[in-house]
Amino acid sequence: QVQLVESGGGLVQPGGSLTLSCAASWSAVSIYWMGWYRWAPGTERELVARITVGGSPWLHYSVKGRFTASGDNAEGTVYLRMNRLKPDDTAVYYCAARTNNGTYYGPGTQVTVSS
Repeated sequence: QVQLVESGGGLVQPGGSLTLSCAASWSAVSIYWMGWYRWAPGTERELVARITVGGSPWLHYSVKGRFTASGDNAEGTVYLRMNRLKPDDTAVYYCAARTNNGTYYGPGTQVTVSS
């Protein structure tokens, strides 16, 4: 089982920044990677960023150059630093952990980019 807790969402003006944090607690599974999905009404859920053990962070093309993913799978932490936010980034952001027992998600944190 894996439990994920996110924090750091909120309301920010276009061009602003936010940092999302996620902490995992787990037992009897192995974590392959941790990352962030986002979902906005009328869209498909999309993987925004992920980090793997010993690998470089992967970022969706729409956030490259603006977002940075970091963390430590062994410690069960993943962060998403979001700069130069746009209204299109408005969504619920979910922390995720891919394990040998499937993919687990946190409850989500709302990010709203609006003036």
